[in-house]
Amino acid sequence: MSAGTAGRFSSSCRSRSRTDRRVADTGSLRLCGSSAKHVRCSFAWHSIHIVVQLSMYVVERLPRPGVSMAEDLIWKTAAELAELYRSREVSPVEVVDAVLDRMDRVQPVLNIMVTGTAEQARAEAAAAEKRFQIGDQLPPLYGVPITVKDLVDTSGVRTTYGCVAFADHVPDEDAVGWARLREQGVILLGKTTTPEFGLLGVTESKLTGSTSTPWRPGYNSGGSSGGAAAAVVAGVGPIAWGSDGGGSIRVPSSLCGAVGIKPSIGRIPTADATDGDETEGPIARTVVDAAMVLEATSGHHPGDRFSVPRDTRSYVEAATLPGDLTGVRIAACYDLGQGVLDSEVRRLFAAALDDMRAAGASVVEVGIDLPDTEIFFDHVNGHAYQAFVEEMAEWGIEIWPAVAEMAKRADPVTGRQVSEAFRSGKTAIYHAFRDAMAGADLMVTPTTAVPAFPHGGDRGPAGVVEGVEIPGLGHFAHAMTEPPAHAGLPAISVPGGFTTDGLPIGLQFIGPLWADADVISAAARYQRATGWHLSHPAL
Repeated sequence: MSAGTAGRFSSSCRSRSRTDRRVADTGSLRLCGSSAKHVRCSFAWHSIHIVVQLSMYVVERLPRPGVSMAEDLIWKTAAELAELYRSREVSPVEVVDAVLDRMDRVQPVLNIMVTGTAEQARAEAAAAEKRFQIGDQLPPLYGVPITVKDLVDTSGVRTTYGCVAFADHVPDEDAVGWARLREQGVILLGKTTTPEFGLLGVTESKLTGSTSTPWRPGYNSGGSSGGAAAAVVAGVGPIAWGSDGGGSIRVPSSLCGAVGIKPSIGRIPTADATDGDETEGPIARTVVDAAMVLEATSGHHPGDRFSVPRDTRSYVEAATLPGDLTGVRIAACYDLGQGVLDSEVRRLFAAALDDMRAAGASVVEVGIDLPDTEIFFDHVNGHAYQAFVEEMAEWGIEIWPAVAEMAKRADPVTGRQVSEAFRSGKTAIYHAFRDAMAGADLMVTPTTAVPAFPHGGDRGPAGVVEGVEIPGLGHFAHAMTEPPAHAGLPAISVPGGFTTDGLPIGLQFIGPLWADADVISAAARYQRATGWHLSHPAL
């Protein structure tokens, strides 16, 4: 959830013509008949090494007893598919057919998709099958199915930004990150739900309605990459592509039980970026898969002044290093100074810290002094919300009450306060994390202060947490994910257990600036030690 997203899309969309393309209605999905395009392999460097490395983690080669082949295929990870394709035990055609069937079955229950690309996906799967049959050397992600958040431009495929005014908008260019994924040969299943321009903390849209967590239909998936996180956890592709300006990858990952990475500032470029807090990034069921996607998409781009060169360390190697957490020093913080934490989240976080200690980590509980997240949000984003509300009014778009309220809260904010927030405020947050992690390798917190909650409009429902009345749980869920974004730090959410009534909670691993590989390595070791990701929702 970020006003910077709104500003970037409002300016860029005005400059684009709304290209008239044929889009046919098919039930709840709209299927685009775009032809498959030639996929370049510019990232084929050391792909053989990566595939061999990943083969160590292929643990299920045959269907489990009582499970059909199609049902088994939907739960294969990208790393497993990379090996199975090359051994020719499984075909991309079989996998794509299985996940498209799964999409059709869960869409009426979860509402995860805006636009489906079944025809294109099947054509690309058939082409990939032929290339594997002749033994071509291909990138690790080649033939792996993926969904993409509907804020991300996909050339030739409808991209609505969650807004009724762009219901028929078809971009002519790919976003930078998506272009890099296409070069890897991934297969697009379709575009996933998001609130209008990513402005809300829940995935609610007048265009598509409400998106649910797979663990309890009727409970929100979080925002704004709610459709992407719900898709991977529901078995609609092992990987997804989302975006995060203050928690929009990590919050849905927590509420849905996925892995979601917000990398260090500039790791994944965005053309014409105006705000370094924002980034696109991967969502998956495993840290290894998320690392594969991050490795394929990171690196400098001349169109993004915040972008940085490719990391000298391999994220896949970091995620697949053997061993437990022995020697890892963890600074644990229960609430990031917010003062309110759901009792079930508190209990599960304490248990997770015990699991880390049992896996060899040194864990020390710390505090941190951060600005009030809501006030800081108003200072950083409030005026941008005001500008966007004005533009929405000009377009004749109905404005969500929560968006109007956030714009209204900026009325008393002065230019000096905005300047101080951007200039000294973000630096103060950076140093607060630096001080809290002194003597530690990384920090761990709950990703969200609450588990998933019932649908309740654009703010989420009101609630009471530890005796404190919360007017809107959707915005409140981002209280612990916004500060790392303002500091530009790498952060990853991984599944951290289930509440007594079966809802997932996430753990947020936060690292020093540029320590993406260390964060990924620790999160992967924790995931292997606990195995929460091996549970799947009954849908």
